[in-house]
Amino acid sequence: MAWLMQVGAVLAAYLVGSLSFAVIVSQVMGLNDPRSYGSKNPGATNVLRSGSKKAAILTLLLDAFKGWLPVALVLAYGQPYGLGKSVAALAGLAAFLGHLCPVFFGFKGGKGVATAVGVLVGVNAWLALATVGTFAIVVYFSRYVSLASMVAAVFAPVFYLFGDGVAWQAAGAEVLCLAVMALLLVWRHRENINRLLAGTESKLGAKKA
Repeated sequence: MAWLMQVGAVLAAYLVGSLSFAVIVSQVMGLNDPRSYGSKNPGATNVLRSGSKKAAILTLLLDAFKGWLPVALVLAYGQPYGLGKSVAALAGLAAFLGHLCPVFFGFKGGKGVATAVGVLVGVNAWLALATVGTFAIVVYFSRYVSLASMVAAVFAPVFYLFGDGVAWQAAGAEVLCLAVMALLLVWRHRENINRLLAGTESKLGAKKA
């Protein structure tokens, strides 16, 4: 019975992650579908191109929330049902995968940065703070948001491994899920990587010609 609860928790997390809030928020607020303009990426950054900062901020918060929620629920209430930290990690990964490949939106999702941050907050606030701090430092010196996102994602499992109890105590499935998230996030930024190598990636605050 315990394994059914575990599978159910991971599946539920994937379904929550599959809620593409960029699309949902845009529809509710009467904006164009973010998959039809700009980068065509259903995420907060592309929603911002609609001209609505409110919609972009709401999308960002909701995308982060859906990453945090499954992890937080499993950690808070899962123990009596045999749902431990490993299941919480898998639930976080499932929510992240739901954002990347949402079953409700033709499996065409976003890059997962906000959702990944939400998962990290659910894991441990200090781990999330260290990762976001890394993001901020790289952005400050490089002005490349995409580069900062990838570097921060790669450092997240490193911070976990060397956290000495700051994050979850055990390794195994937990650190593996963080590493898989990092690899997938980098893969989703492959077009940005090509532009970075070509010197054509947009810098934060730079005016377009």
